[in-house]
Amino acid sequence: MRIAVLYGDMSENTSKDEQDGLVQVESVCQALSELNHDPVPVSFSLDVKETLKKIAEINPALVFNLVESIDGQGRLIHLAPSILDAMNMAYTGAGTDAIYTTSNKILAKQMLKGARIPTPFFVTPEKARLRKSPICNPGIIKSVWEHGSVGIGYDSVVFPKTYEELLQEMDRRKDQLGGACFAEAFIEGREFNLSLLAKNGNGIPQVLPPAEICFENYPKDRHKIVDYKAKWESESFEYQNTVRSFDFPDQDRPLLDRIDKIARECWKLFNLKGYARVDFRVDENGNPWVLEVNTNPCIAPDSGFVAAAGKADLTFKHIIERIIHEPMVRIADRHPAESDEPSWKIAVNA
Repeated sequence: MRIAVLYGDMSENTSKDEQDGLVQVESVCQALSELNHDPVPVSFSLDVKETLKKIAEINPALVFNLVESIDGQGRLIHLAPSILDAMNMAYTGAGTDAIYTTSNKILAKQMLKGARIPTPFFVTPEKARLRKSPICNPGIIKSVWEHGSVGIGYDSVVFPKTYEELLQEMDRRKDQLGGACFAEAFIEGREFNLSLLAKNGNGIPQVLPPAEICFENYPKDRHKIVDYKAKWESESFEYQNTVRSFDFPDQDRPLLDRIDKIARECWKLFNLKGYARVDFRVDENGNPWVLEVNTNPCIAPDSGFVAAAGKADLTFKHIIERIIHEPMVRIADRHPAESDEPSWKIAVNA
């Protein structure tokens, strides 16, 4: 099949986390070629009509959606699947609703809470001004929309004593956090990532081997968090001393079983497809808390997702083959009248 590999348009001054998207594009295209498909990279920009024209010229049977941000804004990530839905295009990964509800961390946490899935308490600036919520002390100031630890540093953990102090901390950081932020109760403890990969097209995912992020050589005055440096700046102390481990003692088995179950519940709650990752903190009493649910997480060759798949004896080609399986089945199941409808051509020519 001809497959359009869609990614967010980037400028010359893109950040390191955005540049990683180009690595994903190259790797996915290579794997698709090895699987005897015809991949064509396509950039998605705010000039939606131009993007429609690009896709129309390619006329793909399937779109591999790698869009993580548009014009450098994570809050626009749902535009890509929205446009693809409007074009009646089959595409990989999570649908529009799932991408929107998980990319908005406040909305995601509200849904988790409603489903009785444990997630840390949080306070928005609006709630803090009303003084109707407990103060997050300690708390960590996070972006509402941006992922990849954008805007998070060693000083993101705060200890406000008053609502005024909390509001000042959020106001001081909001610009570097994409313009909207909130405070989340900081869970001192261990950090885990669970990656999930679609299996057999039956809607039930395979939970890949769990990974723990181990914080090595951290001084007592430095909080153990996976901040921006730990993810993207290879020369930094944080990057070199956060080590991914897949080895666990027998006494961790009940905990691992529990986070496995919760990760599956998240997949079902948000109606995820293709692949996903759920990030956890585990407190000193062994209680797991969901930090984030990541649709279409990074699948660069050096990513945690690919490392977890490797522990399950899955190659990169296996991952890509599994991701495209479900939308390929949908294409095969389409009624001829549906597949003949050139909705994307109508949109381009309008």
